[in-house]
Amino acid sequence: MTSKFFAFLGRMKLIDRWALMRNTTTEDVAQHTTQVAMIAHALCVIENTLYGGTLDGDRAAVMALYHEAAEVVTGDLPTPVKYYDADINRAYKNIESRAELKLLDTLPDELKNAFSVCVQPDKSSAEYKIVKRADKLSALVKCVEELAVGNNEFKNAYEATVKDLRGAPEKSVKYFLDVFVPAYSMSLDYLLD
Repeated sequence: MTSKFFAFLGRMKLIDRWALMRNTTTEDVAQHTTQVAMIAHALCVIENTLYGGTLDGDRAAVMALYHEAAEVVTGDLPTPVKYYDADINRAYKNIESRAELKLLDTLPDELKNAFSVCVQPDKSSAEYKIVKRADKLSALVKCVEELAVGNNEFKNAYEATVKDLRGAPEKSVKYFLDVFVPAYSMSLDYLLD
């Protein structure tokens, strides 16, 4: 049997994010998932090291790598559309779930269980919640980078995302916001200084 699973995932690099907004730099889903994985791992390390948490950073990073897997079937639906109202959101969640199942069906039977926990993780787990925060932080980073080069198209998205993240209960999120996010607006000269 030939499996299409990783060929599908390889197409994440073909799916552009932020399609309804003017971008100075394009971002694809593969780039996004890499960044989310790094941030999710960092949030777990911060939570565990500084605040006595017991999160599995490796598990969170793997969840993050697969968190947009359905988009190889559905494409990236912009956030304002996805959350426009409850009916659209419910319909999209159904489409997303069906796309995940379609993707898992491309795996050999003996591997389906091992990968299903990556593509369809336990949404009640603490690590999944961290991945969701990392996803938001990645969106914030995109906003910061765009605003740093004068693209005010991202101003409202920045303000809404900061507000949402400031309300997050995890202390690691506030730490990441305060310690790491400001550097994303720096030029290379400042980063090297």
